[in-house]
Amino acid sequence: MQADHFDQQKLLTLAAEDVALAQLAHRRRTLPENAAVTAAEDAQREFTADVVRAETVVRDLDREQKRLETDVDAVRARSDKDQQRLDSGAATPKEMTSLQQEMASLARRQGDLEDQVLELMERRETADATLATAQAGLDGAKADQARAEEGRDVALAEIAEGEQTHTAKRAEIAGTISAPLLALYDRVATQTGSTGAAALHARRCEGCRIELYGTELAAARNADPHTVLRCENCNRILVRTAESGL
Repeated sequence: MQADHFDQQKLLTLAAEDVALAQLAHRRRTLPENAAVTAAEDAQREFTADVVRAETVVRDLDREQKRLETDVDAVRARSDKDQQRLDSGAATPKEMTSLQQEMASLARRQGDLEDQVLELMERRETADATLATAQAGLDGAKADQARAEEGRDVALAEIAEGEQTHTAKRAEIAGTISAPLLALYDRVATQTGSTGAAALHARRCEGCRIELYGTELAAARNADPHTVLRCENCNRILVRTAESGL
């Protein structure tokens, strides 16, 4: 294939833009800010689960305390009723004995229930502290996520701006290269997954870093300046420059 020597030189600038775009794409895929967002999201899920568990414990303790307090009120009301019966003077001696025994039993029952209420109140304090810790952790994770997302968005905006700039430059350069040569470059770039051309520097292909020897070197040395050379190793277009060492 023949192509203007100066068009071939432009391929190196085109390749540089492709490298820049590939680097930006790699940066987009591997942004550390993405990892920070993911870590904050994971922490949020963990702390959310902790908050739900702690809230469940608190609600269960509240229900149990209310139940016990209701039982205390019922025992106290029964004891007051017995006391009123005793104070009325209408009870028979046998009934008075029975009432006094029942009141003693109720007093013991009330004491047990009140002890359980006190124990539940202590457990509630511990549960409240656990809930507060989990909620603080969740709030912190949300703040971390907000900061990480802000950093990610800033980085993505910078990448997008860079992509727009390099894409425009690439289009401008591509517009000055002959269609057959540009088509060849693009085809080779697709095959290599990177660039379609590389400089021949000091008798070495800068694409695959392999040095030319023997007949390949002789062919490159003797080729017409407008002849499009190809690297036998990576298939890229070899662009000759003053530093090619030929």
